[in-house]
Amino acid sequence: MFPTFPGSGADDAGAVIEQVRQLAGHLARPTVASRDRHREWDETLFKALTVPGTFGGGLTAVQTGALLTALGEGSQDPGLALAVATHAVLVTVPLRTFGTDAQRERYLPPIAAGEWLGGLSLLQTTGGPVTVTARAAGPDWVLSGTLDLVALGPKAHHFLVIAEHSTGSRTAFLIDADTPGLEVSDTAPVALRTCPWGRLVLDDCVVPAEAVLGSVGSAATEVEPLLATLDWIFVSAAWLGILRALATGSLAAARTRELNGAKLLDSQSARFTLADLNIQNELVAGLLTQVAAELDESTPTVYQDAASARLFAVGAVRAVTEAAAELAGPLSDDLVERAYRDARFFVSSGGGSEVLRPVIAASILEDRS
Repeated sequence: MFPTFPGSGADDAGAVIEQVRQLAGHLARPTVASRDRHREWDETLFKALTVPGTFGGGLTAVQTGALLTALGEGSQDPGLALAVATHAVLVTVPLRTFGTDAQRERYLPPIAAGEWLGGLSLLQTTGGPVTVTARAAGPDWVLSGTLDLVALGPKAHHFLVIAEHSTGSRTAFLIDADTPGLEVSDTAPVALRTCPWGRLVLDDCVVPAEAVLGSVGSAATEVEPLLATLDWIFVSAAWLGILRALATGSLAAARTRELNGAKLLDSQSARFTLADLNIQNELVAGLLTQVAAELDESTPTVYQDAASARLFAVGAVRAVTEAAAELAGPLSDDLVERAYRDARFFVSSGGGSEVLRPVIAASILEDRS
């Protein structure tokens, strides 16, 4: 599913990962508070972090996860990290996996160059209710409906859209933003403000047969499970970087903050909390690396294992952001406040526990049958 680093080894991959961490820290971190406050999208910054040499292609799943973690840690910007994950992974990997030769030849070069961005409604990554319908019109398809919570919506060149037929089956489409009948509007969610968000309205939008991604009527067994798996692994990987930045900041806060006339770091409870933060982070890192390796190897259980990793990551994000806020106290900085706010979005996304737990339970019951 993910090609390997061409002509590269682990040392080369490690160098690129460290380059991304430093580049994100140098370019993105100094402006993140201002960009978040003003809901500002910086296209130049985005391109600098996604052009070939970073997320331009040729990476394994493990390397891609490590890069997203480095981006999150260096930038301290959950919104930017989500935008990168949406474009470079959630939209592009299904294209690489299920796209025709013609689709790959048309889309992948400008995607790799950072010229064309791909958008996606995050409501489509969990196999939930489909809000777009598709009906045949000769060789073409007519799509109608709406999609909310579209990451990169107002900036995207194309969108991955899943539509339902009258039979109940589903088909995935790759639709350009300038397609007649497709309207894209800007929206302003309260979280992840550095990622552009939009709403799609498809009003008898006619798309050609060439826009179908994968097999007609097979999205439920092709694109949708892959989308869920990618979301659970790689959006979590970006958040792991935020958690590592929080752990580093919490240690610094404990060294400077005083409580009852003594340094907070001298408190045994504070030391235990700092240890717990790092333990949570390393457990998340281990689980995500393991499941990303399963994705590289096309392991049959990767879908279920990705759900388990995401559920653990959700608990870790909740625990670490709350602990970081408690340790920082009145000294809370922009990162702590933004992460605490945005964590609620992450916890509820990816389908939430109501989607993750049944996937995990089904896997356990299947093993025992």
